[in-house]
Amino acid sequence: MGWKTLDDMDLGGKRVLTRVDINVPMENGQITDATRIERIVPTVTDIRAKGGSPVLLAHFGRPKGQFVPEMSLEPLVPALEAAFGCPVTFVQRPSRDWIDTQAGDAVILVENTRFTSMEEANDPQMAQFLATLGDTFCNDAFSAAHRAHASTTGVAHLLPSCAGRLMAAELQALEAALSNPKRPVGAVVGGAKVSTKLDLLQNLVKKIDVLVIGGGMANTFLAAQGAQMGASLQEADLHDTARAIMDAAKDAGCTVILPSDGRVAREFKAGAVHEVIALNSDTVLESDQMVLDAGDASTAAIAEAFADLKTLIWNGPLGAFEIAPFDTATVAAAKAAAALTTSGNLITVAGGGDTVAALNQAGVPDEFTYISTAGGAFLEWMEGKELPGVAALMS
Repeated sequence: MGWKTLDDMDLGGKRVLTRVDINVPMENGQITDATRIERIVPTVTDIRAKGGSPVLLAHFGRPKGQFVPEMSLEPLVPALEAAFGCPVTFVQRPSRDWIDTQAGDAVILVENTRFTSMEEANDPQMAQFLATLGDTFCNDAFSAAHRAHASTTGVAHLLPSCAGRLMAAELQALEAALSNPKRPVGAVVGGAKVSTKLDLLQNLVKKIDVLVIGGGMANTFLAAQGAQMGASLQEADLHDTARAIMDAAKDAGCTVILPSDGRVAREFKAGAVHEVIALNSDTVLESDQMVLDAGDASTAAIAEAFADLKTLIWNGPLGAFEIAPFDTATVAAAKAAAALTTSGNLITVAGGGDTVAALNQAGVPDEFTYISTAGGAFLEWMEGKELPGVAALMS
């Protein structure tokens, strides 16, 4: 694919500048989900096993170029030490002279890269400074690869560079899912609004065989075909766009699956009184009725479509999965995809914040082929956009 991995690098006796994503959620000073820390362990472990010393670069929160004490990386040191099984030395203002006084296999954590505006501006001066801190650059933060920052892109042009284990796994999974997939290939695209996934939909219909549209965005497509969707979330100004996407899919030979029925309620709350109503171009909902989930017939049709696929990409839920019973379709479809994956009949690649949460709720994350924790980067890759952090590894 044009980029090197840790296996291609001689790291013996070298300081390895390593961009990671440890932007973990915290409440009252405690980490509530350490997944991102756990996922960088293989890279840190392998660098040390090859005789290198990882110098970790990372951001935390959105300090907007200012020093914000609450966004310091220092509180993460105990969690990092527990994950790596070795000491981690934190430094606010590093220098190469100081780094070279540390042990040859030391793990060093540099303070939040976004405490200066030079980071997000990809300032050459900052990139050059960062390059002095290491002999080799390893990018293991796919989740930040869609940003051309000093610590993701600038420094990659100044040092011998490679992808870390997590970055390589992400790229290989996405390559297998979209660039060179086993066909037929399908995608589930859900969520609230078409407007946030226009580029994704327009790119996917040209590359895949089956597109399942769910969530609030399905309401926009149904309304574009003439359905009166009552109080359902939908974007009236995008009806022409929805029709154009349907036309593009038809021209490309991509089958689009919209909900044929839905769970309809008059209030948005857990356990709300609801009914299952057929959905088509002739549907007329009352002014206070809203579609909050796909119905059973829709879910069965989706599961049947999955059975004919070899590859499935998943981004977004099929309904308001946060509250029961409007998580029904998402959970059922996720379990259907998971069963096909574990039987060896389907490659499943999923990504996006809501997607990960929905699959966790369905209890199937370990049964999917690959789940990306990268939100924006995953989406932009699926949109067919070049990711600066990946492109820099290929130069």
